[in-house]
Amino acid sequence: MKQTVFDNLVSMLQHKLTLKHTNFRPALTVPEQVAICLRFLATGDSFESLAHCFRVGASTVRKMVMRVCEAIWTVLKDVHLPTPTTDTWRQNAEVFEKRWGFPHCCGAIDGKHVTVFSPPNSGSTFFNYKGLFSIVLLAVADADSRFIAVDIGDFGSNSDGGVFRRSVFGPRLSNDRLGLSADEQVASSPTNARLPFVFVGDEAFPLSKHLMRPFPGRGLTQRKTAFNYHLSRARRSVECAFGILAQRFRIYHRKICLLPDSVVSVIKATVVLHNMLQDVSPETAAYDDEMFPQLADSGCTTDRPTSIGGCVHYRAEAMAVREAFTDYFTLQ
Repeated sequence: MKQTVFDNLVSMLQHKLTLKHTNFRPALTVPEQVAICLRFLATGDSFESLAHCFRVGASTVRKMVMRVCEAIWTVLKDVHLPTPTTDTWRQNAEVFEKRWGFPHCCGAIDGKHVTVFSPPNSGSTFFNYKGLFSIVLLAVADADSRFIAVDIGDFGSNSDGGVFRRSVFGPRLSNDRLGLSADEQVASSPTNARLPFVFVGDEAFPLSKHLMRPFPGRGLTQRKTAFNYHLSRARRSVECAFGILAQRFRIYHRKICLLPDSVVSVIKATVVLHNMLQDVSPETAAYDDEMFPQLADSGCTTDRPTSIGGCVHYRAEAMAVREAFTDYFTLQ
């Protein structure tokens, strides 16, 4: 983090973190508190190790880290993680089409398992399919690898599709309450089909009118393979977002030794800081198509019944939308 960015962050948190001096000792300054928290997030070192580095008590480090994380979320969430509007979705779709070649795509959705030590008395609640204990970060990313919406704190034993259904974002998307624009014809489309604005995800998510997932199975036709390729290409944005997040905050490379509520506070802080750093000095990962030929067949092993509600009409409408996108990519 550059010095100017650090100074700006300190000034924004000044009113939340200023402490009063006592007769026994002077209080930690705001820059010292922020530096302790950022060092913890950037390295994942233990509180005892950071206590030796900053020459303060381990309990003080723990308290300062949690205090600063909560302040970062409270102060910066409305600035760097605002509630999306109709204009926001439309702008995201324009950038997605230019950068990733997927029209009317408002964002890419995926889940990340944040590894933790087994919480006390939790049983197998946090035990995931990888054989580790984790807390799920479900995120929607835009074309610039910024997080648009996040759901944090679900159990690691739950699938991405299950987390999606229980999140605030999932039901709102299913009930068309996100403020997405009405169906429109794509400017570059050779057909006259009107396509809805959608999000893209992998096979773990349910297929719906506004959520596209790959065609299942192997040995697909050329048109279905073309659709899977373009969808996987658009999904790179959220994968890049998670990769940049983990590289900036190395705490994601270690097991976090905190209680679940504290882990949620840490994840919230890193998400907001990630967006802030993307706004100041964006990092992107531009890939050449030849580097990833396997993307054309990615995420297509099994077809799990994940449609919400099981409505035949609802499922048919979603499949019709996917076929319309397939026709668009085939005729390009």
